[in-house]
Amino acid sequence: SWDSYCEHRIVSVFDRATAAAEWLRGHGCGGADVAVVLGSGLGDFADHLGGSLTIPYADIPHWPASRVIGHAGKLGAGSVAGRRVLALSGRVHHYEGHDLQTVTFAMRVMGRLGVPRVILTNAAGGISPNCSRGALMVIDDHINLMGGNPLAGPNDERFGLRFPDMTNVYSPRLRAIADEAGRALDVAVQHGVYVAVLGPSYETPAEIRAFRTLGADAVGMSTAPEAIVARHMGLDVLGISCITNAAAGVFPEPLHHSEVMETAQQVKGQFIALLEGIIGRL
Repeated sequence: SWDSYCEHRIVSVFDRATAAAEWLRGHGCGGADVAVVLGSGLGDFADHLGGSLTIPYADIPHWPASRVIGHAGKLGAGSVAGRRVLALSGRVHHYEGHDLQTVTFAMRVMGRLGVPRVILTNAAGGISPNCSRGALMVIDDHINLMGGNPLAGPNDERFGLRFPDMTNVYSPRLRAIADEAGRALDVAVQHGVYVAVLGPSYETPAEIRAFRTLGADAVGMSTAPEAIVARHMGLDVLGISCITNAAAGVFPEPLHHSEVMETAQQVKGQFIALLEGIIGRL
């Protein structure tokens, strides 16, 4: 409606994020130790939360709806290994037509809720030979090739500094914890650089060759904007890519989203175990 359009444009992102955070706090979602954003096909982790409650995104004030297959569009609150966890099953993407402020709104809300750390997960295409289909890759760094930055425009100092440092976007401490959890569970954990692109078309073989030259190990259509915004607010970030397919040109077969979903289902046991192991060690 026109009224909701005006509200979206006039009320600041800070005010909208604060309103959503207060609403969630009033519905039992306060005091979380960690928030986990679950990428394509990875939402089953939310079903493993102890004593959980589930809230559809549509019920949360100002929260954008997720409409991509494999993104359930709901928030779960519960516990894992004695830690209070918020599980965000699904995200919105820049390629859906959302601006980057909308894409990162969930991170703004997590910051206003006082969540100290986030785990960002995604389904990604493997570029490096070490990142074959089914691998779990801890993100050491990213290359943002989406063509925009979520911090562009006027800066609200209540969120963070105008020019935030991005030397360690992905927490060295949390990456070390992920390695420790993987060793304890005998789950192989790779490390690499994630390149974020706009999509929604998959990349061309020439683009993948270029990304490999730039130093990228995996490619996807999310995560980097969320990581930037989380660091802007001082949250610690861990990124994990589930390598669900080989990137374009690695093999002659065409790419399809069904392959992403199929691989995510195959590795979900290891993925869930790794997340639980990490959260238990926070």
